[in-house]
Amino acid sequence: MADPERVGQHGLEIAMAVSQTFCVHREPVGKRITAVIELADDPGGDPAGRQPS
Repeated sequence: MADPERVGQHGLEIAMAVSQTFCVHREPVGKRITAVIELADDPGGDPAGRQPS
């Protein structure tokens, strides 16, 4: 369980909380982390880079 009292190292926890998908792949040396995060360009909530239909 995450310790909210600890200083630092919260970046991965934040990425997991705001991402739509989150994957960790083991590599021969270390690991590769992929997160999909949708960004909103305008207050109407249209995702970044997409034109409304």
